[in-house]
Amino acid sequence: MSNLPEIKVTVFSDYICPFCYVGHHRLMRLKDEYDLKINWCFLEIHPENSAEGEPVTDLDYSSDFWNVLMKNLKQLAEEENIPLAEHTFTTNSRDAMLLAETCKQLGRESFYQLHEKLFTAFFVENKNIGDRNILQAIAKECGINDQIINAAWTEPKHRQQLIENFNHARQYKIKSVPSFIFGERVLTGVVNEAIMRDAAASLVKTETS
Repeated sequence: MSNLPEIKVTVFSDYICPFCYVGHHRLMRLKDEYDLKINWCFLEIHPENSAEGEPVTDLDYSSDFWNVLMKNLKQLAEEENIPLAEHTFTTNSRDAMLLAETCKQLGRESFYQLHEKLFTAFFVENKNIGDRNILQAIAKECGINDQIINAAWTEPKHRQQLIENFNHARQYKIKSVPSFIFGERVLTGVVNEAIMRDAAASLVKTETS
């Protein structure tokens, strides 16, 4: 049992969002001071994307905007010392989210193993996590059996959970990812680690006062 103070954080995230990838790593660093209990709520940022994948040039961004975005992302990755491949394509993330939602029932260790591998597959290994064959291979690497994998994509309750995530986000007026909720405090976008730590400290202070 951890002697660190426990904090509950809700995170709205998408596996194809590069800033969610960075934010995930920043949040995980808080584990040196806190026993993190994180409610990962997955939201699709591009539900219109095809599962076959498509070049980022098909996204509704100007080339100038995209170049600045990627420059900032590369700088963030270097500052955080996290691996990041050149981001040239995008895909549909729904099936990856459904798989992650389903694997929550397997416990923290199994979920986080899959969770980390999904981010790594897309942002480091340039794998198309919209492809069910690739997702199945990733899941099996994590020791997840076919029954769980198939349930992710066939049982309506998992799709319903994504709808509930969307409605949950609306309650907080959240329209973008990543977003982090520490108690009543909502942090959205590329949140500095120091700001996260301040939010965590404030939450602990509020709960113990």
